[in-house]
Amino acid sequence: MGSLKNTFKRYEKKYMISESQYREIKKLLKDYAVADEFGSYTVCNLYFDTDSYEIIRRSIDKPVYKEKLRVRSYGIPSEEDMIYLELKKKYKKEVFKRRILLTVKEFEDYIYKGIKPNQSEQILSEIDYYIDLYKPYPRIFIACEREALKGKDNETLRITFDRNIRYREDSLSLLDGTEGSPIVDEGQYLMEIKAEGAMPIWLSHLINSMDIYPQSFSKYGYCYKHYLNATTA
Repeated sequence: MGSLKNTFKRYEKKYMISESQYREIKKLLKDYAVADEFGSYTVCNLYFDTDSYEIIRRSIDKPVYKEKLRVRSYGIPSEEDMIYLELKKKYKKEVFKRRILLTVKEFEDYIYKGIKPNQSEQILSEIDYYIDLYKPYPRIFIACEREALKGKDNETLRITFDRNIRYREDSLSLLDGTEGSPIVDEGQYLMEIKAEGAMPIWLSHLINSMDIYPQSFSKYGYCYKHYLNATTA
């Protein structure tokens, strides 16, 4: 997945839908969207936080500005496979993402040994600042199965469907497989609409016809509130 962009900003809307709604939406989308170049794949994330989960607790409070650091792979990588270290920022409703592409070994050398990779100075300096400020480290692994679509007439429009969302608190390495405990019920899908500007009118009409509504949903935030908070309170 090395062709993905390293810097961008966009608006995101999320919807939690049932399997029957997913199948209906897929039918309605067939004239407007197609599978992107990657189609279906497994997304694996390690989210960084502090000992007291300061970062996710602040995010749950819905501040005007928030940011988080994660490392992401697509499938189970080897030490020499490329992964993304991402700094994701949100100001009001606009999302900004800055990320660098590096091998698992480069990532582990950087995070655990302080050996800086040969990467974009600007993005790396932002990540350095974040790490110096919060002193975070990998706290939780979250994975899902993703199906990704793009607009036929607008390739910057992306619609993704995530299912089998799962987490684990141990074995916090992307090399350790994708196993985990479920975060949401079986048959639930998280649909995300990602656009650089306003949602297309045709898509707005389609969503309205389904009688579904956007909601705030963070995989990490939901996992913290429902599975981690009781053990850290």
